[in-house]
Amino acid sequence: MKDLRQLPPSLDHWYAVATSAELRKQLLSVTLWEKDIVLFRRPTEEVRALEDRCPHRLVKLSGGSLKGDQLECPYHGWRFAADGQCLHVPGMKPDDFRYCKIQSYPVLERYGFIWIFPGRLEMATQREPIAIPEWEHLNQIGSIAPMHCAAHFSYVIENLMDMHHSHLHRASQAWSDAELERIEEDSDRVDAYYQATNYYKIDQIWSAAQLFIPALRQPHRSPLVNHYFYPHWRTTLGKDFALYCLICPVNKTQTRAWMLHFTSLEAFPALHRLPKVIRHIVKKSLTHSARPLLKKLVDEDMSMMVQEQQAYQQEPERRYWQTNRTLAAVQRVIHGQAMAYPKTD
Repeated sequence: MKDLRQLPPSLDHWYAVATSAELRKQLLSVTLWEKDIVLFRRPTEEVRALEDRCPHRLVKLSGGSLKGDQLECPYHGWRFAADGQCLHVPGMKPDDFRYCKIQSYPVLERYGFIWIFPGRLEMATQREPIAIPEWEHLNQIGSIAPMHCAAHFSYVIENLMDMHHSHLHRASQAWSDAELERIEEDSDRVDAYYQATNYYKIDQIWSAAQLFIPALRQPHRSPLVNHYFYPHWRTTLGKDFALYCLICPVNKTQTRAWMLHFTSLEAFPALHRLPKVIRHIVKKSLTHSARPLLKKLVDEDMSMMVQEQQAYQQEPERRYWQTNRTLAAVQRVIHGQAMAYPKTD
């Protein structure tokens, strides 16, 4: 079996590469598994994604500017259409560069994120980004914490699927004492079912205070269900909480990601009877209320993943004790997806 920490991701999936808020009128450069990509909005607000290299001298197009619906290179002023076709080269006739074109990528804007499909074009229409139904649901309050981790994406997924590291988060307790009941595994997913001690219960008007005042927390046993939908992650803790992690592998030692946390207000029927305009205001006013806690959890996890990456780089042949059956399943999926993606060289 090939070294897991050297494996590329399968590119036949939709990857979140930026939030919609990051892409306004400017050009935005992102990197998805060693591919530099420039994002931009057309005058219609539609998002486009092109290779971030001018074919002339290979400088970054993201350093250029938009001229109406065309992307202009900062070096010599070459211009490209939204589909990557070169439309203008100063001092040259159109016939001289009619075959000049850069790569374009399928792109979607959904759930407040920009998604790119970097793999085979015929697969783009057969797959969808991971579903996030809580995003628009009026009874779900969301928070987002970005992550830029100096580690291979496999470390990030393993950390997320490891429900036995609550000791790390004991100062900001979310769950503990997770007991694995069963694992279901397929070629592109792992589902792990636990029972765990849940430290939050959203059933009173003051329940949100539990996020900030540990003495108010109400520990109780509840299901903890962990899903690896390659290449992303979702977990639910009881009926009150859902978390997602959208993974963007940058290279072998860098991973960008976004953690999404949703708190359910389903336990408040009086709220559901309010006019929708009021419920929208409530949702908007409470959005990101859990961000400080979420960021703390993310920072604690990133510290461990960076140490794992550094230890691997120092002693790549050294093996560690593997006691978690879920992680073994995750590793098989990562390996299988990498091997199934067709090689181009």
